[in-house]
Amino acid sequence: MLLDSDTQLNQKSYYEASVRRDAPGEPLQGNISADVLIVGAGFAGLCSAIELARRGLKVVVLEADRICSGASGRNGGQAIVGYACGQEPFEKQLGRAASRTAWDMSLQALDLMDGHIADFGIDCDRVSGYLYVADSPRKARALEADMQALESHYGFSVDFRQGAQVQQYIHSPRYCASAYERRSGHLHPLKYGLGLARAARSLGVQIFERSAVIDLARGARLKASTGGGSVTAEFGVLAGNCTLGEYGPRVAPELHARIMPVGTYIIGTAPLPAGLCADLIPSNAAVCDNNFVLDYFRFSADHRMLFGGRVSYSTRTPKNLQAVMAQRMAQVFAPLQGAPIDFVWGGFVDISMNRAPDFGRLGDKLYYLQGFSGHGVALTGLAGRLVAEAVAGQAERFDVFARIQHQPFPGGSLLRTPSLVLGMAFHRLKDLL
Repeated sequence: MLLDSDTQLNQKSYYEASVRRDAPGEPLQGNISADVLIVGAGFAGLCSAIELARRGLKVVVLEADRICSGASGRNGGQAIVGYACGQEPFEKQLGRAASRTAWDMSLQALDLMDGHIADFGIDCDRVSGYLYVADSPRKARALEADMQALESHYGFSVDFRQGAQVQQYIHSPRYCASAYERRSGHLHPLKYGLGLARAARSLGVQIFERSAVIDLARGARLKASTGGGSVTAEFGVLAGNCTLGEYGPRVAPELHARIMPVGTYIIGTAPLPAGLCADLIPSNAAVCDNNFVLDYFRFSADHRMLFGGRVSYSTRTPKNLQAVMAQRMAQVFAPLQGAPIDFVWGGFVDISMNRAPDFGRLGDKLYYLQGFSGHGVALTGLAGRLVAEAVAGQAERFDVFARIQHQPFPGGSLLRTPSLVLGMAFHRLKDLL
């Protein structure tokens, strides 16, 4: 998922341009109390708030900027089963039974997302269908092996195609293998997020925008301070990737080194002929390749190609970004060569070292949700359900994730970014082989 906006990109995202936001609410003023304090009004924070409020708890959400102004409102909109890390960390660290539990919960994450959409009448352009693609024989073998393992160990079946049969799902000569499934899909993330916020408020949740947490005191009760007031609560949930931001070292210093911001970028074309869209991706699925430096793309409800990728591990926006992204898009779909580009935007994915989600506790009553590593559209809803269960005293499912061991990125605060840049260069070379 995309995090805080890149200041070098001044264009508004397609998502922001295609919704009408309510006027921003007043920031927190004065001192209030709650049962649960949530930091961050993105998907994870809002889903947590909904689940907790449904259990009868008084919930306050503090958001540094606007609702879903970061990752949750600007990501690729791809809602995907499974985890960015695959099943390997679960299998190696927790065993096959717990790994199966984690897999089943990732399926439940999609059901929870669709449940929110249905329960609260959220109009967010939800489309079912997902296509994994491979652009080399080596990557095709890897894709086939991954899909076979999912079917053998987890009972998850896909329609795997090779050679000319791939064209039935995507009209591009770039790909030599594909795997299609219908559980995953795509949506308009900002419409979904704003719908979650309306749902949370309808349940009595208080959401304060422009209320950055500048200090979090831990004790018998938690106290979060902002520039204008404070919230005292028995429980807390850190759900705003606050370990990456300006106040991260003050709010959760012990988590700071376990998350790395990786830049990723999206372009949006002008609306295209509906017939062309249907020809290029007949199923209207969301698409992602299986390279380490991946491309991901889909069509919007108004027939724009939203094409993402072109990562940056240096936190700097790549030069000539729009031209480079348009070139990558044309390499996949030759008919889109020269298509007008109306939007370009970007931000940061919150990756963990092993790409597994990083959920846990800081003490007995402060929970954190981070490290979605690009799979947060659906997984955040599951995270909200699990943290609400844990607050209510049923932590068995939350602890499946809390038991995953996470390591800090090597190099410390000065060298971890250069180290990651070098590692990324190595993986780019592997993708080309």
